[in-house]
Amino acid sequence: MTTFYSDIARFPVSVDCVIFGINEGDLSVLLTKRAFEPEKGRWSLMGGFVAPDEGVDQAAKRVLHDLTGLTDIYMQQVGTFGSLDRDPGERVVSVAYCALINVDQTDDSNLRSHNAVWTPLSAMPRLGFDHEEMVSRALQMVKMKFSFEPVAFKLLPQFFTMTSLQQLYETVQGNSIDKRNFRKRALENPCIEKTDLIDKTSSRRGAALFRYNATNFNPDTFRL
Repeated sequence: MTTFYSDIARFPVSVDCVIFGINEGDLSVLLTKRAFEPEKGRWSLMGGFVAPDEGVDQAAKRVLHDLTGLTDIYMQQVGTFGSLDRDPGERVVSVAYCALINVDQTDDSNLRSHNAVWTPLSAMPRLGFDHEEMVSRALQMVKMKFSFEPVAFKLLPQFFTMTSLQQLYETVQGNSIDKRNFRKRALENPCIEKTDLIDKTSSRRGAALFRYNATNFNPDTFRL
């Protein structure tokens, strides 16, 4: 290891993960109540320090895997947070990440071991550090991506109804959508395929099930 920067002050680098999921119909975020200082007793995002032998992306993937038990998770960097007073313990620079996961695929025992709970954004408590700003910026990023990237399908099961897809968009975007127009736009995307399967949980007649086919995704034409 070189000593070129031996006269430069050093401080920890951490990652914080804004993990979104649809839980019981609500757009929710995974939170934990801190059991240690600093900010003991405050709700916060899941995170951890970057180890000397890993990059920030690797650290975020490690945190996500330890918490959810999943490896193939949609993850995007939200930004770097480095205010001098963001951590009351000492100077810490944090890189925030946003992850979208299907709640049904998470390992509940992992969540319990980390005291992590799905919390609706509409009922989110005050968070420690600058985590509320991280959640806000992550949500804005997701809303922008929803119209032009197929990120919504990360929150859905493999097979879904057109109604559940529309409800997801309405939940994330925070506004109602005309059913006929939404269905028309959805079916104009070759990556949204109708299957021969029928979902009969909501009515006797049942509703057609669709699936997302990544091989048919066209970034130049995808719109929802």
